[in-house]
Formats: sequence, C-alpha cells, structure tokens
Amino acid sequence: MRVASLGGGHGLFATLRAMRALEADITAIVTVADDGGSSGRLRTELGIIPPGDLRMALAALMPDDDRGEFWAGVLQHRFGGGGAMAGHPVGNLVLAGLCEVLGDPVEALEAIADRFGVQGRVLPMVPGPLRIEADVTGLEDDPRLSRVIRGQVAVAVTPGRVRRVRLLPAHPEACPESVEAILRADVVTLGPGSWFSSVIPHVLVPEQLDALRRTDARRVLILNLAPEPEETGGYSPERHLHVLAAHAEGLKFDDVLVDAATVPPGPERDHLVRATALFGAQPHFVEVGMPGTHQHDPEALAAGLRGVLDEPAP
Repeated sequence: MRVASLGGGHGLFATLRAMRALEADITAIVTVADDGGSSGRLRTELGIIPPGDLRMALAALMPDDDRGEFWAGVLQHRFGGGGAMAGHPVGNLVLAGLCEVLGDPVEALEAIADRFGVQGRVLPMVPGPLRIEADVTGLEDDPRLSRVIRGQVAVAVTPGRVRRVRLLPAHPEACPESVEAILRADVVTLGPGSWFSSVIPHVLVPEQLDALRRTDARRVLILNLAPEPEETGGYSPERHLHVLAAHAEGLKFDDVLVDAATVPPGPERDHLVRATALFGAQPHFVEVGMPGTHQHDPEALAAGLRGVLDEPAP
C-alpha cells in the first residue's frame, strides 16, 4: 500500500508512526514554513529550508530496532548550554549541512534516509522556505477590523482569531517528487496538526492541490483532538472542516477520522457529520487519543486507519 502523508510537526509524526504499523510504503510530505526556534534561526542565517519538521518525519520513520531508536534519539537531541549551539537539534544541523553540501533539500533528505535506513521517504512540500500570512480579527478595538500577521510563530500565538491564511510567495512551485507521490499513492492522509500552519498550507500550493484533486488514492482527513489555544481557540471540529473547505475549493475526501471521545454522540457530532458533506466524505468515530492528553496514540490511530481502509470507499 503506497501512502502519502501530508502535514507537519507532532501531528505528522503520529500519522507516520501509525502508518508504520500498517506496513505501508510511506512518503511523508512536510510543510516548510516554520520560522521559530532552531528552524527559524537556521533559515535566517543560512537561507535554507526550515529543517525541524523534516527532521521529525525522519525520526518517525527510523527502523524499529535498537540502532534505529538510538539514531532517532541522536537526531532529536537538542544541544544544551547557553551559547550559539543551544537549542539546536542534531538532526537540524546535519540536514542544514547536507543542504549546503548537496545544494538540494531532496537530495539531502535522501542521503540521511539512505545512511540510517529510514523506512520511507521524506519530502518537502516545496523545495524552498515559505512564510505564512494571516488575516486576524480581534486585535483592534473594532472587532470587525482585521490585521495582517506574518510568520508561522506569530500566527500560532496571536491572541486574535485567525480567519484566513496565505503563503508567501503566493503561488509557490510544488516539489515535483511530492506531486508524483500523491498521484501514485493508494492512500493520501492530511492531518492532524496545527490547522493554519501545518495542515492548510498543503492546499495552498496550486500544483499540490491539483494533485490532491486528481489522485485516484483514497483520501483520509484526520482531525485534531482539540483546538489549539491560540491558533484555533474556540474552534469546534465542525469549524475546522469549514475553514479547510474555504481554503481548498473543489477538494474532496473519502473519509474523515474523528476521535470518538472528543466528539461524543450528541448535537456536536450531528453538526460534524453534516459538515463532512462539504468534502463528500464518510465520517468515522474511533478513539485514537492518548488518555489524559491531546495527542494521538500511534497504535490506536493505526487501528482506526486500518478499520477505515477495510471499509469500502464511499
């Protein structure tokens, strides 16, 4: 089963670990708009693609043996201290160095994957760094007025209400290998993750959105377990679907996977079921969260995805 999993950060990490349990041929397609922390420092100083989310995807696909676990831990290890190296993960620096040596982020990712036996492929959404720009209300005395906020970190922590996001540059060229992976896939997944900064950016790249529309793959949207306090504070699961639909005209999904504990039977679930019609999708309610957290349990997510894919496509 060829799978293309789109997203970024911890949400994509959970999806990739779940797909590993399904023994899929995995391609991770990763957002590249991060401008905070180590990734932000490296993209500013070196002009490279932000490596953080790419590093996490590589770590998620490391072999399930002692050697793989060791090297995954090394790539994720952050330098301590208070100097220039403080806070940089080892994997970010390795990827940054390979990007400079090879001059191509895809080649750099392939080199790491080959060296460590990564079980899958990791690709950037586009071959260069992007910025996110958002229209935000609630920052002015007049609640009807909006302000433009730029940068992933600024969008993620704004006390206002994000209404719409764009990419800068506005129409970036997609990574050709990512488009090919979507078109060749048997299954495509989108989410979970930061909705405005890790999920929606994938539908803002024209060639990639076109590939998502045209692919014959079964398309599965995985919803978050909870709104994020700043970026999507107060957003219901139904609202998440409406916002995505507003950014991705004509995009369809076959299935929407929802945590059953997050949306128990009742009016909210009824509203969500109606909202899935925006994508022509079939909703699936399965418990996929780690108890007491807002994080997906990779094993439970794998079981949920297996159940979805065992059913006929709608």
